[in-house]
Amino acid sequence: MKDLISRVEILKVVAHPARVAILDELSKGVKCVSDFQDFLEIRQSNVSQHLSALRHAGLIDYYVDGRLRCYFLKNPFILDLLGIIKKEYEGDLQGPECCPVTKKGKYPGDRKK
Repeated sequence: MKDLISRVEILKVVAHPARVAILDELSKGVKCVSDFQDFLEIRQSNVSQHLSALRHAGLIDYYVDGRLRCYFLKNPFILDLLGIIKKEYEGDLQGPECCPVTKKGKYPGDRKK
């Protein structure tokens, strides 16, 4: 249960388009703050806030190279999560033919016969 709660917390932190984009870029390799500014089109201060939130959640970390902070992914769950987010699905799931308890009911759309 503890692992499930921590993954739910990760989902809360990741639930922002800029953070998903940051994590996606980091899945390709190490990046510096200026790299994020180029493709996110948001101010450096905003990028730093997102990086700080991701780091505080234990999803990313950084090392210092001269005056640069070089960020990288830390949590392996993120790679699986990004794979699910980017996966393409065809159509919706098939609806039920009827209620599994009463075996009655009318459902919108076509039913299997």
